[in-house]
Amino acid sequence: ASNSQEVLDTVRTVTGVDLQVLSGADEARFTFLAVRRWLGWSAGDILMLDIGGGSLEIAHGEQESPSSAFSVQLGAGRLTRNFLNGDPYTEKSLLKLKAHIKETLDPIGQELGEMTKNYAIGTSKAFRTLRRIQEHFLPDYGVNLTLNGLNLIVPKLQRMEIKDRMTLPGVSPGRAKQIVAGAMVAQGAMKKLNLDYVVQCPWALREGIVLQRLDWLNN
Repeated sequence: ASNSQEVLDTVRTVTGVDLQVLSGADEARFTFLAVRRWLGWSAGDILMLDIGGGSLEIAHGEQESPSSAFSVQLGAGRLTRNFLNGDPYTEKSLLKLKAHIKETLDPIGQELGEMTKNYAIGTSKAFRTLRRIQEHFLPDYGVNLTLNGLNLIVPKLQRMEIKDRMTLPGVSPGRAKQIVAGAMVAQGAMKKLNLDYVVQCPWALREGIVLQRLDWLNN
């Protein structure tokens, strides 16, 4: 929120509750903890991707705390507001967004290298929705969201009007506008990290915060 400090001050004044704001890196670490607990230690080195409304979190590692954690301003809602125009979206605005996603992900790709051997996990509603859209258009592509599937469905989504995207499975009226940006981020991240597919995990940030709190209470 552009007036986040005002909101925090108001909550503190009215309720006496001093809300704490997580950093992007904290979001990535908490979400990674949830994914690790869900999968278990046998999953080994895992790579986590979480596309939110404001940011994209990426983390990987072999322990409960990731060895690398990133948070970049590639959230589906933010990118839709800042880049996409028209209905359906104009080719010019889509090309600008594609270039921005690539430029933002380049440093992460250089640092992480090819993550092909990692167990890649998508935790957000964006990944779950995209998997359902893939199943709708490409029923033979299996239960996991694939890069090949995204390469086929992203152009379809880009050509559709908002009212048509609202008819797709899992796409609510609020998500119909930003699912294109979310799909482009997922596609860009999987390309950059050389991922053929991602597995869906139902646990994410909320569960990670709860698990960390329980750990603190038990110590």
